[in-house]
Amino acid sequence: MDIVTTTANGILTIEFNRPERKNAITGAMYTAMAEALRGAETDSQVRAILITGKPEIFTAGNDLDDFLNNVGEGKMTESRPVFQFMQALEGCTKPVIAAVAGAAVGIGTTMLMHCDLVYAADTAKFSMPFSQLGLCPEFASSLLVAQAAGYTRAAEKLMLGEAFPAQEAFEMGIVAKVLPAAELLAFAQGQAAKLVKLPAASIRTTKALMKRSRAALVKDTIAAENERFSAMLVGGEAKEAFTAFFEKRKPDFSKFD
Repeated sequence: MDIVTTTANGILTIEFNRPERKNAITGAMYTAMAEALRGAETDSQVRAILITGKPEIFTAGNDLDDFLNNVGEGKMTESRPVFQFMQALEGCTKPVIAAVAGAAVGIGTTMLMHCDLVYAADTAKFSMPFSQLGLCPEFASSLLVAQAAGYTRAAEKLMLGEAFPAQEAFEMGIVAKVLPAAELLAFAQGQAAKLVKLPAASIRTTKALMKRSRAALVKDTIAAENERFSAMLVGGEAKEAFTAFFEKRKPDFSKFD
């Protein structure tokens, strides 16, 4: 199973389990996670959700083979599995914790903006390399990263697309705490256990109120990003970036304006 889900003591754990491909996410994996999150919404036994990967890697982002094989005409419609997952994550009324060790690439960092508590191992590295692929930010990351870190720091991460370490992610407000790698999972599980013991309605209401002011703006930003992402996905720069990736060479964007 590339996605392993377990429920115990009020906690639903969703685990990336594809280490041989660096936990790269396929459409089937997105679907499995979306179904798990939707199921948790109606399961009274689930009071907190924990998303995690492996000690050596959280996720390398989209599996590019799977992604490109299912692009179709390039339209990132809401029926696509990644949309189903992100909608389920953004719409989840229960608290969601992420425990990140190793690399969190692309969607691996984007999804953290929609979690409630994010904890990182000191081995964690984050990146949003959309510009390097001839694309643009996704799922409101252009909004949420800037809100968390400020415009100039967000511009550095989203325009250059370079990886940055856990401590910098903490300073930017993307993660709540950085821990030694050996302590990460137990700490995140402990935080989830605390939430399980608290009044569920109070936690849900607190989350809803905190997200209330940004809800419409997040929805509008996702729509704007998606329109541009879809257009850029079939553009020359993206084609050059993906071709270079599979040919294991550096892309040449000099011929594009």
